Amino acid sequence: MKVAEAVGRALCAAGVGQVFGVVGSGNFHVTNAMVAAGARFVAARHEGGAATMADAYARTSGEVAVVSVHQGPGLTNAMTGIAEAAKSRTPLVVLAAEVTEPRSNFYVDQKALARAVGAVTVRVTSGEEAVEQTCAAVGLAVRERRTVLLNLPLPVQASDVPDGALAQAAPPPQRAAVEPDAEGVTALTELLGRARRPVFVAGRGSRGPGGRAALEALAEQHGALLATSAVARGLFHGNPWSLDISGGFASPLACELIQGADLIVGWGCALNMWTMRHGSLIGADATVVQVDDERAALGAHRPVHLGVTGDVRLTARQVFEAGGERRQGYRSPETGAALAARVRLRDVPYEDTSTRERIDPRTLSVALDAVLPAERVVGVDSGNFMGYPSAYLSVPDEKGFCFTQAFQSIGLGLATTIGAALAQPDRLPVAALGDGGALMGAVELDTVRRLGLPMVVVVYDDEAYGAEVHHFGPDGHPLDTVRFPPTDIAAVGRGYGFEAVTVRTQADLKAVADWVAGPRSAPLLIDAKVVADHGSWWLEEAFRGH
Repeated sequence: MKVAEAVGRALCAAGVGQVFGVVGSGNFHVTNAMVAAGARFVAARHEGGAATMADAYARTSGEVAVVSVHQGPGLTNAMTGIAEAAKSRTPLVVLAAEVTEPRSNFYVDQKALARAVGAVTVRVTSGEEAVEQTCAAVGLAVRERRTVLLNLPLPVQASDVPDGALAQAAPPPQRAAVEPDAEGVTALTELLGRARRPVFVAGRGSRGPGGRAALEALAEQHGALLATSAVARGLFHGNPWSLDISGGFASPLACELIQGADLIVGWGCALNMWTMRHGSLIGADATVVQVDDERAALGAHRPVHLGVTGDVRLTARQVFEAGGERRQGYRSPETGAALAARVRLRDVPYEDTSTRERIDPRTLSVALDAVLPAERVVGVDSGNFMGYPSAYLSVPDEKGFCFTQAFQSIGLGLATTIGAALAQPDRLPVAALGDGGALMGAVELDTVRRLGLPMVVVVYDDEAYGAEVHHFGPDGHPLDTVRFPPTDIAAVGRGYGFEAVTVRTQADLKAVADWVAGPRSAPLLIDAKVVADHGSWWLEEAFRGH
């Protein structure tokens, strides 16, 4: 057996079942070996899309995925998606062919590329070590929650692998839950025992099995309100004491209640500038606690009064066991009534600025939330528009919202939703995009149609890079470089085999309701011509930190 085949089979034996990519000569044999070993391969139209699909699939499924790319330009094309995954600490293996001869036109320093964006590298160096090194890459992704570049040099691919080498390939042990330090548990228990208005903010580290149940039990015991960062949105869906998102996408009531907290506990949450609105959500007298299973994460974004190193679920359970009698805390009847009436942004009155030609993005989002099935998985691109789908489109749980925003690149939203859709095949996938990101990633509309995904693609079309328009426009700067002539994005969708509708008023949304009613034989693209007179509320808040 040759190295290329052995590496592909070893990846599958190590537990990888899903691979995305664009196949060229350098990764042809290894990708086919994965398919022969039982992996599902999804061919993207661009390596950047493939990397983002793999990232989203891994986040939403909880499984390691692989993205397979050609040497040199195949890898450089994928780098933005790899950077997003690496910054998000997504367990992902990037399988890249590699040339080692500097005179080759394909030569780049692939190890340096990976290191530049925060990924780590493993190289296959020989037939004797190929299987072991491949399994080491998967183990590194799982144990350290890292994006790993597995370089597969072309000269090595044709080397022979010893008989029986594949027998050693097996799934790596899962990352061990970090036992919380006893002093930290005691200190947090005491703080909760004294708190009158505690708020829990759950992040990515709370999304694992048992995380919601453990946090809800502890919150019930101490009367805490429950919020999430954007990446954990949906974790507390249906809980009457949920504030939904903390940060730029939060409702006025959620902000008011978080600002009124005397104790804020971040559970597997960075408490960064986005989640805490540059610190404005932290009251002057509030005590801030952070729980994370990596010591280096504690206080990384802001000072905390107490940092507890430990797994979220284990820490919450131990604090609960030491916590004593149930307390009312922040859960007064008045607070409960307010949450029921106006914690959702869609329940907050606003002045509808729709015209005959353009629809208010809030009106659009509220209407879509009502008409689209509740069992959905939502992927969101970056841009001025992004707060509307993030705040107004509800999701059923933490696996219903995929937010690839660590690198803040536009153009990832469609590929994000494809990856998330494949991980949640029983849900309606909804891709929420701006016109800039939609056209940047439009090539993957072909992938949606080819896979037969019953996806809804919503384009918030303001004919501009809206963030730049609203950031620089008020100061009188010329905006010709960030504004574009009208584009019939619905026609683009039809060209890829989508059903499509142009939405200018609420009446135009009847076509969406008709599509939802069935048979949904083709995906649907909604080209929504949105009002563009002012920036979104979250963008104004974000720019205060620039």
